Amino acid sequence: MTIAILISIAVLFGFWGLYEYMGYRMKKTEWKKRAEEWYEVKTKRKSFIVVWGDKFDQLPMAKEVRQRLRKANIPLTPSELYAGMAVGAALIAFFLNNVVAIPSPYNIIAGVSLMYIIQKFVFFTRRNKYLDRLNDQLSEVCRLLANSLRAGLTLTQGIAIVAKELNAPAGEEFKRMSRELQLGVSFDRALQEMEKRIPTRDFRIFSATLLIQRRAGGNLSEVLQEMAETMEERRIVSQEIKTMTAEQRYVSYLVPIMPVILVLMMNMINRGFIDPLFTPAGLIILGLFIAGTLLSYILVKKVTNIKV
Repeated sequence: MTIAILISIAVLFGFWGLYEYMGYRMKKTEWKKRAEEWYEVKTKRKSFIVVWGDKFDQLPMAKEVRQRLRKANIPLTPSELYAGMAVGAALIAFFLNNVVAIPSPYNIIAGVSLMYIIQKFVFFTRRNKYLDRLNDQLSEVCRLLANSLRAGLTLTQGIAIVAKELNAPAGEEFKRMSRELQLGVSFDRALQEMEKRIPTRDFRIFSATLLIQRRAGGNLSEVLQEMAETMEERRIVSQEIKTMTAEQRYVSYLVPIMPVILVLMMNMINRGFIDPLFTPAGLIILGLFIAGTLLSYILVKKVTNIKV
């Protein structure tokens, strides 16, 4: 009887303690919301995976990868890139093991190697995407600056408007320049530093126009408007060329992929079909095939790469 009474009291106190704890959590949440409203603090709860990813992104080895991602105009962090590569390698290894019948550890080695090659290929083909995207936005930059000058604003105020209105990457670059001007850096020096970060022909013409017009005088708004129209026409011509050469470019992608898919399909139908490739003669043939495929891809890309 006494044991039953003690158990009942313990359960009662347990429920009462749980009730008080829940009330305390609710009050704490309300206090936190009020404090965030008063001090305009925006907090976001992060999982342990995100925390580990943030710590990895702070490592020295991640800085180089971040620069390559930035040049390739890929909106990923280094931790997200490596996580995606790990998942992709696991999926490829699973596919090779269960569909193509490639045993372990060869499927794992093939998955990791293939993801590494894909990463190198993506970085190589998109190595100038950041600068290309910024060149595409230069016409909008010129138009915004021309409209700002017509409205009676200074060139520095127009740059601040460009930094506010445009998206990345032009918005980020002009935001940095606007911040430098606010800190007291001269306009010529800020523009020259920006030119070092953006070593393209179009931006050199843009910066030279601004510097010459500032020193020699003239109707800068009209010059910027004509430059914007010229860049728009060049971009339209470039898009037409890309449309006309789209078939050849996609052929350069399909040529190396189709033989690999056919070989894998034949291996699915006839188990052991790819075993001769792992012999000395097969490795030589495989090396010649890879060299020929890369050569054909490079030649097609050279022919279709028409600059305006």
